[in-house]
Amino acid sequence: MPAESAPDIDVFLSGLLFFDLVFTGLERPPEPGTEVWTGGMGSGPGGIANFAVALSRLGLRTSLAAAFGTDVYGRYCWDVLSRQEHIDLSRSRRFPEWHSPVTVSLAYAGDRAMVTHGHPPPVPVAELAGSPPPSRATVAHIGLDTADWVHTAHQAGSLVFADVGWDPSEAWSAALLDQLACCHAFLPNDVEAMRYTRTDTPEAALAKLADLVPVAVITRGAAGVLAVDGTTGETADIPALPVNVLDATGAGDVFGAGFVAATLTGWPLADRLRFAGLTAGLSVQHFGGALAAPGWHEIAEWHVRNRRPDYEFLEDVLPAETIAETSRRGPVTLGFGDDGWR
Repeated sequence: MPAESAPDIDVFLSGLLFFDLVFTGLERPPEPGTEVWTGGMGSGPGGIANFAVALSRLGLRTSLAAAFGTDVYGRYCWDVLSRQEHIDLSRSRRFPEWHSPVTVSLAYAGDRAMVTHGHPPPVPVAELAGSPPPSRATVAHIGLDTADWVHTAHQAGSLVFADVGWDPSEAWSAALLDQLACCHAFLPNDVEAMRYTRTDTPEAALAKLADLVPVAVITRGAAGVLAVDGTTGETADIPALPVNVLDATGAGDVFGAGFVAATLTGWPLADRLRFAGLTAGLSVQHFGGALAAPGWHEIAEWHVRNRRPDYEFLEDVLPAETIAETSRRGPVTLGFGDDGWR
């Protein structure tokens, strides 16, 4: 893409934002009539913010359209995203007297369980997104009200990356998959993929999704990730990195952000998945979702420590002097240009 025609935004996102309160160090879930003390606690923006922060920390110019309450949770999330993470919120809106959705995440046994309280935002996500600004990529947590704005982004030439949340009704409406017609990639977890496709294995779900979207990716937690890229004919089954999981909150979103960044770089499918898995693997070793997302400093430190042959592609984006001096130079600052990493 010529520099003069490049959009000002690399990735545009719209979706539901939460305030996350995370408890870690639980040996077991609480039982009625008991009290359980935890070894750790964290808080931060969640939901679509997990994706946005992870993208911004990878050097992508990120714009988010979301609803914010004016309560203490909403004000905190707004300040963190705009001032600390440098995310454009010009298309987001604040709504007085609307209670920000809150999620409590309980991390134990290498996974997490969540309890959420919230009300629908005063205006639907589709209205907040409106006519999306020009961008190289678009991220959407798809629902039955996202069709118009996602289609608009697709028509404008943006690569649309779709994710989906847990269906609290457990109806798993197959109509939701109709939205994939204008998407470049779909990245559900294995449970979501099997429920929506009415299949019994991740492999069977992947085969069905591959007929609906050019790039289908199914995450399986500690079992790794399966994917097929119909645009190149590539398939891949990549194991998860062995890490000590402190908190898996937001790991799927951080994985998705890594996959978006790797796709814009133009790496082969297996390397895209490895990079996404690395970003998620680094995040789960810390508290929370959004604020645990790694930046280039953490990625460079991991690469210097491990030097895994299957991650040699990182040499393309981490300059040799950066790799050699990471441990003593401090944070690494890299940008993302129209022709790739710089």
